[in-house]
Amino acid sequence: MAIDPLAFMSTLEQRMEFTSEDKSILKLNAEWGLTIAPEMADHFYTYLGRDAEMNAILNQTEGRIHRLHQTFIRWFHEMFTGLDDWGNTYSQNRWRIGVVHVQIGIQSQHIVPAMAKVVHEVGKKLQSEGKPADLKEALSKICMIDLAFIEQSYIDVAASAVLKETGWSEALFRRLITHGASSM
Repeated sequence: MAIDPLAFMSTLEQRMEFTSEDKSILKLNAEWGLTIAPEMADHFYTYLGRDAEMNAILNQTEGRIHRLHQTFIRWFHEMFTGLDDWGNTYSQNRWRIGVVHVQIGIQSQHIVPAMAKVVHEVGKKLQSEGKPADLKEALSKICMIDLAFIEQSYIDVAASAVLKETGWSEALFRRLITHGASSM
């Protein structure tokens, strides 16, 4: 049931009304994004580290938290640069990030509030530094697009695992899910 990341990105751009103007304002502020990325990584991992389950995952192996911190900085900066104008490379990268979250056990119940913390802290930083409202809007849109990639990866990885283990068709699986949801 794996999605086409580029097609998914295109769909999300339309849904979020992520425009060429949004992309331009992000690119114009890419250096600023890089300068605040370490601080945002600190907020993100401090928030996650307060949870015992997440703290165990973050520190499961030697140096993992440091690597994750560096990955966050790169990820944050890439929201501003778009890598390839938010195209195939960006989309594939975001999809892979979501799959890695699933692989190491970071659940959406942790990521969503941690992302909300980052969005809140970025908002405070934007305001304190007198950055324009359209930058906040553009950054909010791309954050939500990236979060949608992570959320979709949980669904697709779980569905693919069920299909592989059971041999069910995708149509049967979707029908079971739909009927199961109807009975709740």
